[in-house]
Amino acid sequence: MTVHVPSCAVSAAHDSAARPVRRESGQREVFCGLTGIVWLHRKIQDAFFLVVGSRTCAHLIQSAAGVMIFAEPRFATAIMEEKDLAGLTDANDELDRIVTQLLARRPEIKLLFLVGSCPSEVIKLDLSRAALRLSQRFSPEVRILNYSGSGIETTFTQGEDACLAALVPTLPTSQTSEDALLIVGALADVVEDQFVRMFVALGIERVSFLPARLSTAMPKVGPTTKFLLAQPFLADTARALQDRGATRIVAPFPLGVEGTTQWLWGAAQAFGIDRVVFDRVTQPSRARAERALARYRAELAGRRIFLFPDSQLEIPLARFLARELGMQLVEVGTPYLHREHMAPELALLPADVALTEGQDVDLQLERCRAARPDIVVCGLGLANPLEAEGLTTKWSIELVFTPIQGFEQAADLAELFARPLFRRSRLVA
Repeated sequence: MTVHVPSCAVSAAHDSAARPVRRESGQREVFCGLTGIVWLHRKIQDAFFLVVGSRTCAHLIQSAAGVMIFAEPRFATAIMEEKDLAGLTDANDELDRIVTQLLARRPEIKLLFLVGSCPSEVIKLDLSRAALRLSQRFSPEVRILNYSGSGIETTFTQGEDACLAALVPTLPTSQTSEDALLIVGALADVVEDQFVRMFVALGIERVSFLPARLSTAMPKVGPTTKFLLAQPFLADTARALQDRGATRIVAPFPLGVEGTTQWLWGAAQAFGIDRVVFDRVTQPSRARAERALARYRAELAGRRIFLFPDSQLEIPLARFLARELGMQLVEVGTPYLHREHMAPELALLPADVALTEGQDVDLQLERCRAARPDIVVCGLGLANPLEAEGLTTKWSIELVFTPIQGFEQAADLAELFARPLFRRSRLVA
């Protein structure tokens, strides 16, 4: 084992609207959960992510992260060689050696994640036991946790869900009797700061975020914790928080003006904030965002859009695109449909929307080609071939990397869909 540090179907859905949902199972086109490291390593500033995987895993992370050659990133790959896979060496001994070397070289690391991959899972390498063993050795200076970033039967955003779910059991227990608000999901720092200012203005001052920016500042959780999901792909994390006694606030997700307003209102109601106060605090931001969206609505209204299942953001995005920009939804695909978490979003979708859960990529491509939409939201593996066929595409992974939550980012989110159409019109001209 060597270490590589990169240098650079149709049935009735039982949701609130009892919508018909096509369920498909077949060949899929998705990234694996290792991709989540790309934004998580930037978010938790004293954490390190050590992938236990193959050279393919190393190449994926390095390419996806786009790290400059001069940068010293906070992720690496412990590359499993042929002798590891063949059982000719003790993979646990090798892993211990690499972790020891890593922590000696990088003493600023306070939280180390051992991230499982397809190869490590295939040979049944027990990273949970390894994490426990290494934690006992390096505690209290370094905490060592593990989660799976394997691409087997998962989609790429589930890497963040697995990471945060691994953190929840380690969070300190809240001892206070006062209610506290927890925002769950990795957000850009600027978006966090905007939300904090909004919550404080509303009168909610006990606000924290998971993940925190430092491993030493992770939030406390307990029966007085009320949490809002900022991302729609955190089912395991939500369940882990509820197991610790926290209560989930039901709301749409904070995409666009409408989604952000209802998301904030969900928190306001949970903390007994009066509607008059809420409107007074949020109205200026809402008005600015609506004015900024107006130019994009003029350009995107009536445009037809097809969303392939990739990130689990598809349903909240579809709601925003249809209701706030006037776009026509040809088909909305999502890798998994969590009906409880998505109920507020589903209730806001057009009644005739075509929903697909799961994927048979060949069948979906046939429907997309037959529909010839104005724009297609899909993964990188499909984008270039579809562009070659004359279709305009938007990479779904960009919607995860880019700050898109909140009032101030509503126009930026709209621009992500307008820009490919601008590019196509210029090329045609």
